[in-house]
Amino acid sequence: MKKIGFFVGSLRKDSYSKKVAESFARLLPDGYQAVFIELGELPLYNQDYDDFGPVPESYQKFRGEVKQLDGVVFVTPEYNRSVPAVLKNALDVGSRPFGKSVWDKLPGLIVTVSPGAIGGFGANHHLRQSLVFLNVPTLQQPEAYVGHIADSIAEDGTIIPGTEQFFQTILDSYLAFLEKLTK
Repeated sequence: MKKIGFFVGSLRKDSYSKKVAESFARLLPDGYQAVFIELGELPLYNQDYDDFGPVPESYQKFRGEVKQLDGVVFVTPEYNRSVPAVLKNALDVGSRPFGKSVWDKLPGLIVTVSPGAIGGFGANHHLRQSLVFLNVPTLQQPEAYVGHIADSIAEDGTIIPGTEQFFQTILDSYLAFLEKLTK
């Protein structure tokens, strides 16, 4: 069983990103387990915690959870043409202490979500830039910019079938990419 970690860049209870991440998780085939990693409990990264202690328990828990993963899926909105602070903070917490990054070589997928037309393009590319440095090989194609997300959500809160088929195409490509890298 391969564990796929889902990192949602929005803390909002009814966030579009969370609904999209849940849809992707439901589409995982047998042999894969979705693991949603909590980001909202992490204090802002401060190197003094690692250098002088005490290291917050939430840092230790987060790092331990990520170490157990076989792949990572980031589903995030765009805030001010970049990633939300909660997601960037999680990247920073997991990348430290220096030389002990939990992200190293974890195959990644980025899905950006927006009520606007460009689908979180800025966040998608800023996140890619950070993941290159963290040595997270990231699926290049198909790209996953989900614009006008409100039009893709049914009244019951689920993703409409046409959009879910698009998600399945992305997920299938990601899982093939993950399998190629983790053999």
